[in-house]
Amino acid sequence: MHTIKGKKFLLKVETSHDHPDYQKYEDLRFEIWEEPNDELPGTRNMVCENYFNDGSALFIAAYAADEDGTFIEDDGHFVGFSYGFVGVEDKNVGFKDPNNLVYYSQYTGIKDAYLKYGLGIHIKEFQKKIMLDIFGVGTVTCTFDPLTGVNAYRNIHYFGMDVVDYKVAHYGSFGGRLNRADVPCDRFYVYWRLNEEVQRPEIDIHKLVDNDHMVLSSEIRDVEGKDGHIPLIIPKDLNCDLEKELLLIEIPYDFYTMIRVTDVLDETTKKIPLSWRLDTRKAFLTLLERGYKIVDFLPAQIEERIRDFYVLKRLE
Repeated sequence: MHTIKGKKFLLKVETSHDHPDYQKYEDLRFEIWEEPNDELPGTRNMVCENYFNDGSALFIAAYAADEDGTFIEDDGHFVGFSYGFVGVEDKNVGFKDPNNLVYYSQYTGIKDAYLKYGLGIHIKEFQKKIMLDIFGVGTVTCTFDPLTGVNAYRNIHYFGMDVVDYKVAHYGSFGGRLNRADVPCDRFYVYWRLNEEVQRPEIDIHKLVDNDHMVLSSEIRDVEGKDGHIPLIIPKDLNCDLEKELLLIEIPYDFYTMIRVTDVLDETTKKIPLSWRLDTRKAFLTLLERGYKIVDFLPAQIEERIRDFYVLKRLE
């Protein structure tokens, strides 16, 4: 149970033998992503998948309390969830060695009205506890969009997850509210080693920005967006040839909003998210191939605007 900004929330592991009880997970998934072709397994299959029944899947629910602090565990109070399942790291070893088990966290989603409460971090912390205390699994894996700063800050800065691969167009043509079919769904594949302490280098972002450590940076341009005339962050000055121990790759501060407001007829405006995708793809693939590692993700206020930066360090 958590009290956040005066609001009470209950996180719990759920199980049931009645398949209608699982429908709320698919309903909330669709409300968040609005992608009809990416549905969860049918409710009957979800019953079988549940770790506490016959399978290896974990269902975590987040419920919001009423104004009087009372918890009612129904669809109307169901405001967030996480879903995933156990797999293996080395396919040659398979399930023969318990140390080879990993947990793939496929979904973590929060209703729009509750995004300001930091529930994503609390759900992941609860997930970690269940993995260690009940499943006995020490590694969680997941994918996330490299251009989404909110996920990068949580996964890389807060939890210290390790980016092990960059997957190009991982989900093909993927639409919905948080993606667009004309912008390839590139993803980071990350490992979260639950028993390791987070190691973060001491970094002065402003010093790195001022001293030419930028592989990719941004500028502001006024465009005619879906909601009218707005300033938008545009990528500029891609330079993958820098040879410094620490390098920065900038991403747009709010890519989800950019996806929505640039979905217009004007091709120049419409292609802004695609430009970010292609430029950052080249930057990440080039630097990872050259032996750099993502060591942090940091926002910074520079010249009266918030900017988001990945920090990469050259390995010895």
